[in-house]
Amino acid sequence: MHRRDFCRLALGVTLAALAGPAAAAEAVADKLFLEDLTWMEIRDAVAAGKIVAIVPTGGTEQNGPHMALGKHNVIVRHNAAEIARRLGNALVAPVLPYVPEGDFDPPTGHMLFPGTLGLSDHAFEVALRDIATSLALAGFRLICFLGDHGESQAIQSRVARTLTRVWHHRGIRVASLDRYYFANGEEAWLKTQGFDDAAIGHHASIPDTAELLALAPDELRPDRLAPKDWPARSGADGDPAKATAAMGRHLLDLKIAAGEAQVRELLAALPPLPR
Repeated sequence: MHRRDFCRLALGVTLAALAGPAAAAEAVADKLFLEDLTWMEIRDAVAAGKIVAIVPTGGTEQNGPHMALGKHNVIVRHNAAEIARRLGNALVAPVLPYVPEGDFDPPTGHMLFPGTLGLSDHAFEVALRDIATSLALAGFRLICFLGDHGESQAIQSRVARTLTRVWHHRGIRVASLDRYYFANGEEAWLKTQGFDDAAIGHHASIPDTAELLALAPDELRPDRLAPKDWPARSGADGDPAKATAAMGRHLLDLKIAAGEAQVRELLAALPPLPR
């Protein structure tokens, strides 16, 4: 090998070795999910200022003849990660895919349909409490429940209020990001697009279908989107056949923006750490 070529090779190897740790650190910094990090990386991230933990709760429930059971999990995982990315100081816990879905005996609500996996209100409350306690032990100071499912909302708010009261002296706050679900502007925007209440629906209809078209179209059954093809007891309502992926991208952004704005307000009001 020519001496000049040898020098170039040696320089390249040296630069690669120097860049290795920096590149690895950058890759870790880009990770948003706790499950993708080691305990030491989480410890260091919290010490460096990532004090917000987002706990996404989804659900495994029937969504009509046209939509897979994991709808909420797909949507809330994506939205939680995007909220964390925009905030810059947050990490995301694994999605909790089990939530209250109705009574068991006799079955009510979504529990009337095969495949739905439900929790009792008590079990869900305990799970939220224990998850939040684990995150508080890790050093997170603002723990946010992000629920994509209606029956989760009241319980999340109750647990958040209780834990905030108990942990206030430690400078820790727990919150349910209820604006993400109740005040995201989706329905108002859809009405500006010409849809009425009947078309928008309440379950597995235009919003959910549009969001899945944007995120995971394989979770939908295109030949079952039209309500005329549904059985009498379908488990869904509205007219999901009118949904589009472009519509879904806008709806997702509305939910993400609502969640992000609420976290920022909570951060601004976070009590100081006790001396």
